[in-house]
Amino acid sequence: MPHYFSLLLAATLLPALPAAAQNVPPEATPFRMTGNIYLPKKLPATPERVASLKAPPGFVISQYATGLDMPRMLAVAPGGDVYVSNRVKGTVTLLRDANRDGKAEVVQQVAQKPHLHGLALKDGKLYMAAIRELYVADVKADGTLGELKTLYTDLPDAGQHANRTLRFGPDGQLYLSVGSTCNACDEDNPENATLLRIKTDGSGRAVYARGLRNTIGFDWHPGTGQLFGMDHGIDWLGDEAQMEELNQIKENAHYGWPSIIADGQLYPANKPKSGDSYQQFDAKCVRPALLYKAHSAPLALTFNRVQLFPPAYENDAFVTMHGSWNRAQPAGYKIVRVHFNDRGQPERFEDFVTGWLVEGDKAEFGRPCALVQAPDGSLLVSDDDNGVIYRISYNAPRQAPVPVQKAKVKAKG
Repeated sequence: MPHYFSLLLAATLLPALPAAAQNVPPEATPFRMTGNIYLPKKLPATPERVASLKAPPGFVISQYATGLDMPRMLAVAPGGDVYVSNRVKGTVTLLRDANRDGKAEVVQQVAQKPHLHGLALKDGKLYMAAIRELYVADVKADGTLGELKTLYTDLPDAGQHANRTLRFGPDGQLYLSVGSTCNACDEDNPENATLLRIKTDGSGRAVYARGLRNTIGFDWHPGTGQLFGMDHGIDWLGDEAQMEELNQIKENAHYGWPSIIADGQLYPANKPKSGDSYQQFDAKCVRPALLYKAHSAPLALTFNRVQLFPPAYENDAFVTMHGSWNRAQPAGYKIVRVHFNDRGQPERFEDFVTGWLVEGDKAEFGRPCALVQAPDGSLLVSDDDNGVIYRISYNAPRQAPVPVQKAKVKAKG
């Protein structure tokens, strides 16, 4: 049965001082925390249910692998080998479509360390992030891994958001997302609620951007090279707040959390740690490029880099919405497309694959998690709730997939 209950916490979080002394405008002084918990019941991903998934015309959804144990993050090698992590058991498993039929026939565990989660491949090496550790291993000719070498053991402590994610940028450096330890608080460690940048030898670790509550999914626009990421909104502000944020992430920028949220709203429980007024601090922060329905839980963002899909999808991004728990009516449980204009700027979200919510949204048979683009242009999507990795392809006849041409998009301004 679905799990459901509501929670209402009413509290005066600030003393009864004049608004100027509180550094809070009068309308923000009364503050109420409210929310609902609703978890749809879980159903198996049967062939009939998978066939009911909805995607735009021409797209085909199949199961690349089944029977996996909580497949979480994905990385795909140039030859097509896929690596998938299990954050609970701390394993990394190799998947290989040996028959080239869109299904993984080879399933082999290749690494295990506590809490392995984020994965990234570069130059024949697989990088793996745990909570406080960062490892690297050589990829052997058969796809297995050599000895795991430790690059770091002092990443920030775990908390509410302990799942580190990794991605290589156009500059060849490794970017590592470190979520906040809490729903909303003033962090003691300056590396929490950030995106870090690290050289591949483990040196040069620095904060790239701040004020990001939990940006698990991020990627660079193929044409402009601009970095975009999906950040999770604060919980317990009601069903419709705080909305999820799509941010254009810039070096040395601050994205407001926990003092400024969404499109410039003030969060009275955490006035700016810098001592600035809310207005002064907001002026220094970067506002989101787009907002999405609250509590949808975006977990991956990947740009389309291979011309397998129709031309209208060129340089667009795909985002997995893992699904809500903190609202009365479920949100997410889908994959969405972010349409970018010819200047490389995001314009809108639209549904791409839906149908994992069934029975009037009272049940689900999938929670989309990681998303990567395979060398053939198809999308691989993990479901850590039902042990499935889906493959999304396009069945219209086209020429062989080629990389998206950067020259077709010019940076704004």
